[in-house]
Amino acid sequence: MTVRAPEGDDHGHGHGDRNDGELAIRPAERADLLAVVRIENESFPQPWPYEAFDRFLGDPGFLVAVTNGDIAGYVVADVSPSFGRQLGHVKDIAVHPDRRKMGVGSALLSRSVAVLTAHGADSIKLEVRRSNDRAKRLYRQFGFEPIRRIPGYYGNDEDAIVMVRQLE
Repeated sequence: MTVRAPEGDDHGHGHGDRNDGELAIRPAERADLLAVVRIENESFPQPWPYEAFDRFLGDPGFLVAVTNGDIAGYVVADVSPSFGRQLGHVKDIAVHPDRRKMGVGSALLSRSVAVLTAHGADSIKLEVRRSNDRAKRLYRQFGFEPIRRIPGYYGNDEDAIVMVRQLE
């Protein structure tokens, strides 16, 4: 999947494979992990360690967004059986601070929903910080509805909101 990224934002970190502002979503590769971990560390107060991402390498739901040769964001998602159904789970999604508000998160979420659907998910869940209004708005745009709160889910004792999208 390739979508047009907004023009006029070239931070020029180029690695020789420029694609003129195009945003490409592809499976994560080992060479992407350091960039993914950097984005994770800049995005979350309790970031996943390198080893957590390493375990998901090769899974169809571990995707990266690439623009101008740089990793702009990533998503980690999977499908697992749950009470006779197949539950998709968006476990982690983040966009580099310099690439936010440019459609990267939407492109990653859109591709993730498609991958989880293709792998048999009946529904998709995710957890989001109660205070993260921007993320909750994005998830609502993709048909996710809040279904419950998990008190103290995050390390700083912040509640999580569980959101679910039915695919049937």
